[in-house]
Amino acid sequence: MSAIRPPFTWETATAKVRAAEDAWNSRDPHRVSLAYSEDSQWRNRDQFIRGRQQIQEFLTGKWEKELDYRLTKSLWSFTEDRIAVRFQYEYHNADGQWFRAYGNELWEFDEEGLMRRREASINDVAIEEHQRTFHWPAPGPRPQEDAGIPNVA
Repeated sequence: MSAIRPPFTWETATAKVRAAEDAWNSRDPHRVSLAYSEDSQWRNRDQFIRGRQQIQEFLTGKWEKELDYRLTKSLWSFTEDRIAVRFQYEYHNADGQWFRAYGNELWEFDEEGLMRRREASINDVAIEEHQRTFHWPAPGPRPQEDAGIPNVA
């Protein structure tokens, strides 16, 4: 059960986005999955995922391939039970190639504050290691003093 529930205000929607970012930066599939309803429906790129078990399996595989993952999210807009975010994350693969992923997500929540629907569109751009922008210790949350996306080109 989530402490932040609809209807959202600017403050609670912003807090929900930050809570999601912090959870994903933990790289703990079980922790992350608890923010989603038991029957949550996802579209992630070209994959369709249903329920917490599939979410955990997806995230386990994701973080086995996307090494040194660091994520920032930013609130784009919200309604009573929906939030739109933009995000960026950086990672490298097993060969050492770094990537920055740019994306947008649409989230819908149930009355308990659990995400029941997530749609994510993501594009990966290969970068050189010296082009990385996210350097905080990981896994772990982005430091409060780090501005996140607004300072990222």
